[in-house]
Amino acid sequence: MTTAAQIPADQLAALANADIQRLAARMAQDVFAGVFRQAVSNDGAPDVGVLGEVASQCANWCRAGGDDDARALRLALLISGLDQWGLAYTQAFGLTAIHPLTALIGGLRTRLDAREESRFQKYFEQIEAVESDAIDFKVDLRRGIHMALWHAMAASESAEQVEAIVQTLGSLMVALDRKMPELGWRLVADALANIQVCLLSDKAPESPLAQDGTQQLFASLRHALPEAHYQAILAHSGQAVVAWQQARRQTAQ
Repeated sequence: MTTAAQIPADQLAALANADIQRLAARMAQDVFAGVFRQAVSNDGAPDVGVLGEVASQCANWCRAGGDDDARALRLALLISGLDQWGLAYTQAFGLTAIHPLTALIGGLRTRLDAREESRFQKYFEQIEAVESDAIDFKVDLRRGIHMALWHAMAASESAEQVEAIVQTLGSLMVALDRKMPELGWRLVADALANIQVCLLSDKAPESPLAQDGTQQLFASLRHALPEAHYQAILAHSGQAVVAWQQARRQTAQ
């Protein structure tokens, strides 16, 4: 199993360091949350004025990159994040499309000239193809998506809703492990560790549906993942939970 020392270097870190990558993941989450609220409140119709303002804010952040490559990478990170949030939510909630999200991404892309589009596409594909590139972005992005879906599951009011979200969340984790055979299991372990921390904290959901859904999620992963990966995920997430418990005890003293 891959160890920390064997993780390849992030080839994109020189253009976007860990802090920039994490900021891109958080921006994608915040922007998507606003766009999704708009889709729900406006019957799916984009609010052109609001989307234009959001697109301008995103474009301004991308333009703050140090050079053309850094600017293109920022946009690639942001759109990659928005794409993944959109995919997760359309699957989890049975949506055919999130029209404001489509409009926003289209608006960001149409601002590019041919050279900028080519440079953007290069980095967008590199993020997708190379596991270790933009790894800090990928960890934060996936943590946000996985935890948002888990919290949505915990707040569900019917077994059908729980089952639909658990199925999506499990499928996303299994697909991530297959798509990133060297590092994907670490991202899954990160999500499971955060779920376990929530269960052990004062914010643990009390709903029997939420408890059943969490058990279903762990059982589905145990069934679907290769045994070696599943055991590594449990060990990795368990270490993170133990570290959290120790830090909590020290803080309480």
